[in-house]
Amino acid sequence: MEPSGEKPGEAGGLQITPQLLKSRTGEFSLESILLLKLRGLGLADLGCLGECLGLEWLDLSGNALTHLGPLASLRQLAVLNVSNNRLTGLEPLAACENLQSLNASGNLLATPDQLQCLAGLQCLEYLRLRDPLTRLSNPLCASPSYWAAVRELLPGLKVIDGERVMGRGSEFYQLCRDLDSSLRSSSSPGPRATEAQPWVEPGYWESWPSRSGSILEEACRQFQDTLQECRDLDRQASDSLAQAKQALGSVGPTSSFVF
Repeated sequence: MEPSGEKPGEAGGLQITPQLLKSRTGEFSLESILLLKLRGLGLADLGCLGECLGLEWLDLSGNALTHLGPLASLRQLAVLNVSNNRLTGLEPLAACENLQSLNASGNLLATPDQLQCLAGLQCLEYLRLRDPLTRLSNPLCASPSYWAAVRELLPGLKVIDGERVMGRGSEFYQLCRDLDSSLRSSSSPGPRATEAQPWVEPGYWESWPSRSGSILEEACRQFQDTLQECRDLDRQASDSLAQAKQALGSVGPTSSFVF
């Protein structure tokens, strides 16, 4: 039996449906969804996701996606995680004009040319194509010129693969890269050193949209509405108790009843 709200998609995976989105978010209207986490659900088809026009933060990592077509209509999208899928292209993201952060590690991107579609995104500052922490990468990352090619193609990036390349702190990362290159070139044959392990948990450096004000405002509004409902219920309960006490006091002792 199929899980509620889910339909078979491509390659035996699942398809996103309005029922699935509403059950995951509690929203009645797809356009009112601001944040959406659909990690590791076996999704192969984005279905109606393009109808979530207000979406700002989206996590589709750990699925079986091969294309991102419906995302072209998400003009408000600021943070996107599509890591650990089967993507061979990112072309639909060219229309996501507010995209600031993209994690596409663990896919099948083979050449820097497949990143050309991102060149027109003026807001894009954070890009991850490989992640040592989760051991996710792309074929293009194996090229010795990968880093330079990405920087030349997308000069507006501030952070690539978690390392700052522009602005405050970028000099430190450059110094570390130069030192690492120097040590590798001058090292003599011998026992292989233990591979360094990341010291933070997965997702530690994940960025959230700077435009999160609307998200916080919506959360505060919902909290205030709930609080007001609780106050109204408390007042109704107090009134009911007062009326009950008044009614019991006016009937007199139980001995006055005649059976």
